[in-house]
Amino acid sequence: MPTASSRDRGPILVGTWSFSLAAIESAWATLAGVPPLDDRSGGRLGPDSRLLDAIEVACQYADLDPGVDSVGFGGLPDSSGRMSLDGAIMESPIRFAGVAGLRRHVHPVSVARLVMERTDHTLLCGEDADDFADRHGLAARELLSTEAKEAFERWETARRTGIGGPIDQSKDGSLLGLRPLDPGLGSKDAGRLFRPNGGREGAAPAGHDTIGVLGRDAAGNLAAGCSTSGLPFKVPGRVGDSPIAGHGLFVQPGVGLATATGTGELISGISASFVAVETLRRGGTLRDALEEVMLRIDELGPLRPHHQVGIIVMDAAGNVASGAFRPGFLVATRDEGGGRVSGPDLIHRPDDDGLPESAREGLAKNNDDPEPKDDP
Repeated sequence: MPTASSRDRGPILVGTWSFSLAAIESAWATLAGVPPLDDRSGGRLGPDSRLLDAIEVACQYADLDPGVDSVGFGGLPDSSGRMSLDGAIMESPIRFAGVAGLRRHVHPVSVARLVMERTDHTLLCGEDADDFADRHGLAARELLSTEAKEAFERWETARRTGIGGPIDQSKDGSLLGLRPLDPGLGSKDAGRLFRPNGGREGAAPAGHDTIGVLGRDAAGNLAAGCSTSGLPFKVPGRVGDSPIAGHGLFVQPGVGLATATGTGELISGISASFVAVETLRRGGTLRDALEEVMLRIDELGPLRPHHQVGIIVMDAAGNVASGAFRPGFLVATRDEGGGRVSGPDLIHRPDDDGLPESAREGLAKNNDDPEPKDDP
């Protein structure tokens, strides 16, 4: 449980990666009490629903932001050239739902919220999840952007011909070696974890990642949401950590909540978000929660250079801490003091800052950037 010295911070939204700042800023008015544009409550909005609305609005913003290439319409397809989206929303271990493998609906958190509020189930997947969204009035749309389609065509050509630069891939053609590295809001590539990063020498680290949002309202209610397009050029049908309770997100009322981002297979392997919140429940501090997650990642065995896990943990009073296995993770915060982006409080391997093995040309959605300099 939170310690007696924990300070009640009031309402707060926190998101993974610097690109989430715009998303949580877009949701702040909703959390502060301004009714959302799409009010499905029939005028019966209370504090709890405002918090859920804010989580949903933030994720929707990222879903539609063309500058974010790891979520929603800006994301990259699987190895068949088709888009699939995953997401989840959570208030407690009994108030949770996720969806996986959406191919016709751009807002997985919105579909997941319908599952949570209108069914007794917690996870829908594939075509049936899309059909469920259709039945509940959510508009279907094309998910593959022109830019993402062009990126897929470049990748597919390189995969077949071996021309266009080395690409770390498995025998079935799915892409491996993707470690996310956030260039920050000061970069022209902010939010584009696949684009060449003009802020440092060498080729850009290709990355993939989720928007995870943690929220607390003035009454102390807690909620979280995740949205992702998953690993680019993944094996069709692959599902990562984002839509699964205890993996990509976890909420325990009166204790705290967490969201994780990075290599989904590692996050799922240790149930990272659950581990973080359970550490709080057993009396640990926020720092203890971060360290427990990172130590368990280390215990999985030898890790490859592209492996990364970032995590944000919030206690019931709204105090927040964040950590990363390696450098490159940034966190966005919006509270009554304004919005800001910061680095993590803990980096487990701070010296492990070399370019990941995925730092190759040919993965970016836009390759018009100047030729990168050779590594020294």
